[in-house]
Amino acid sequence: MSGTGGHDHSGGATVKERADLALNNDFLRKAVKFTTERLKNGKLKAMEEHGNWEEWRERGKQIRLHTIAHLDYYLNQFTENARANGVHVHFADTAEEAVHISLSIAERKQAKSVVKSKSMVTEELHLNHALESIDVEAVETDLGEYIIQLAGETPSHIIIPAIHKNRYQIADLLSEDAGEKLEPDTSILAGYVRRKLRQKFLEADIGMTGCNFAIAETGSMVLFENEGNARMVTTVPRTQITLMGMERIIPSWSDLEVMATLLPRSATGQKLTVYMSGITGPRRSEDADGPDEMHIIIVDNGRSLQLGDPEFQELLNCIRCGACLNACPVYRHIGGHAYGGTYSGPIGAVLTPSLQKNVAEWDDIANASSLCGACYEACPVKIPLHEMLIYLRRRKIEAGHGDKIEAAGMKGFATVMSKSGRFNAVLKLGKFGQKLVARRGEIRIKVGPLKGWNSYRVTPSLPKKSFRDQWGTLEAEIRGGLQEMAPDVKSRMERIVKERANGAGGHGHGH
Repeated sequence: MSGTGGHDHSGGATVKERADLALNNDFLRKAVKFTTERLKNGKLKAMEEHGNWEEWRERGKQIRLHTIAHLDYYLNQFTENARANGVHVHFADTAEEAVHISLSIAERKQAKSVVKSKSMVTEELHLNHALESIDVEAVETDLGEYIIQLAGETPSHIIIPAIHKNRYQIADLLSEDAGEKLEPDTSILAGYVRRKLRQKFLEADIGMTGCNFAIAETGSMVLFENEGNARMVTTVPRTQITLMGMERIIPSWSDLEVMATLLPRSATGQKLTVYMSGITGPRRSEDADGPDEMHIIIVDNGRSLQLGDPEFQELLNCIRCGACLNACPVYRHIGGHAYGGTYSGPIGAVLTPSLQKNVAEWDDIANASSLCGACYEACPVKIPLHEMLIYLRRRKIEAGHGDKIEAAGMKGFATVMSKSGRFNAVLKLGKFGQKLVARRGEIRIKVGPLKGWNSYRVTPSLPKKSFRDQWGTLEAEIRGGLQEMAPDVKSRMERIVKERANGAGGHGHGH
């Protein structure tokens, strides 16, 4: 089962070219840094208040590992229970199949409008464009998603889609939409969107959602949100379509308790999202509201490619909290659009090429990482993304898509480092050669491999005497110092032991 969703939005540009644009956008850098710092600090505070965060983190990891290892069983259980609840369950191997099923439902219902709650899967499938192609209006009802829909952009963050915009830019977008000047006041702007969307909710033929978690034991799906729009999407329109990645399953409601603890704290630092909705089938006769017809489309689109792969199966453990983005020093500098796909940050750098199984096309985003491991430390279910980035880089080389200059450089490095004599000779040559470019202990020239580094940092020049040169003298000094110190250290330790022994039965000093 191969995937074709999540195509490159970058027009063929490389991640370096997109990153250069971002790095030269001072506003974007400040906006992304400010918000990610706030989210990261909120998570740290929530972890501290929780008390035993690491134990819950390990529990979350074990739940996800178990579920993915038995994914076929839990998908079957979920499907049987959901269908027993009156839900129409569909399976889509590819993005095209998922889109086709969605459009078929819309055409059968003769739908004119669809209201959507936030869903990364529908972004992955580019479903809004597909709906527009059959003259169905698709309206995002999450405030951040609505803003970027007006801007004609894609989300730059999994949790906060419009992280790269401020209230003045948002006011301009909403003023154009309203046909009147709206002041850049958050209450005024939110008030306008609320009034506009209220009418859209009442008019919509179909409500469309994503899925945070699907509960296998009851065939229920669960949504986490803070604005209440998903509740409107799932209760007002007569037909509901939920698109869920096939890995969104968890076995039971008791497992949801763990996820409901980990996800909000990791995403925004909240103890719990404002709204957590559990939906078990369409409206029953005794219900006051809800859809008459409910569809769940379970999407593969490349996810099954990770099953059985010891290096990448844990990728399916992701609960889409966005914590790795907030912790990543690369994401905080370049934002989400520089990654070029639907998913950004460390998770996007691994997920996009993994779902596509197209390392040749997406190899450059695997290099958009310092491999510092901050993503792993932040991940509430302990996905080793930093290791997966290394695996991707290795697979790129093994598949023959490596850079020839880089390959030659690594061969040269191996040749030099394999013999101490060669290493010393190159070191001496480097000391001599740097006289042409080093000034006051710094090399600032932007040529060859130094160009990227020296564009933002400074390379220190080689010292006159290396550590290896100094080691003989240092070792003698250290040994001599220890010998001189030894008698004094021994007598001092004996004195301390004697004092403690005397103090054990009487008046010892508590130092």
